[in-house]
Amino acid sequence: MRTIAFYSLKGGVGKTAAAVNIAYLASQAGYPTLLWDLDPQGASSWYLAGADKIKGHKLSQLLKGKTPIAEFIHESDYENLDFIPSHTSFRNLDVKLDQEDGSNLIKQWLAPLSEETSLVILDCPPSLSRLSEQVLKAADEVFVPVIPTWLSLNSWKQLLEFAKDKKLKPGKLHPFYSMADRRKGLHRELINAQDEILPKGLKTIIPNASVVEKMGEEGTPVELLAPSSVAADAYRRLWKEINRLL
Repeated sequence: MRTIAFYSLKGGVGKTAAAVNIAYLASQAGYPTLLWDLDPQGASSWYLAGADKIKGHKLSQLLKGKTPIAEFIHESDYENLDFIPSHTSFRNLDVKLDQEDGSNLIKQWLAPLSEETSLVILDCPPSLSRLSEQVLKAADEVFVPVIPTWLSLNSWKQLLEFAKDKKLKPGKLHPFYSMADRRKGLHRELINAQDEILPKGLKTIIPNASVVEKMGEEGTPVELLAPSSVAADAYRRLWKEINRLL
């Protein structure tokens, strides 16, 4: 079983859209895939469940060992793709993790799923926290969407420093440009300088496209919503890059 994470210090950078679209493409490529929505806002859960009310377990049930993680899993409408929905109690996750010195609970919770799951995708909340630290340790690879702006690039540099400070492997962090709009001068400038600014980043650029916003309305991955769109092609190329790393 491989574990990857989509993570950013900034909200609104296309992190959840990437996580959901990559989860769908992985599942359709034949990988039994589990997406865990760790963000209390529950955007991934919304994309995969739509308006259907999903009853999630409280975090305390998992922390106390009263409920195995398999009981948290819900089937999506797509073959090979399951998900663990967000729960409002996840906002207290950092407090709980602080009480478990030396233990990587994320990794421990996921371990029993290895026989039936090929790929776990973690959709993480935007923060620097104990959860961030555990996710960065538990994940084999971490994918970081970066809008082509100096502010977003600065957040990427802060994440790199956080990883070094926590003695985590910065080599597992993979930035990629997201929500790019080539009509904007700064976006064009930073995209053209990508090899210099993000020398070890992924080459796929996810565009700022209205069809991605429609995911929220339809609760459908872009591959199904608009398979011939530029955005759908970009996510397919992103999946190919990620799959090669795995």
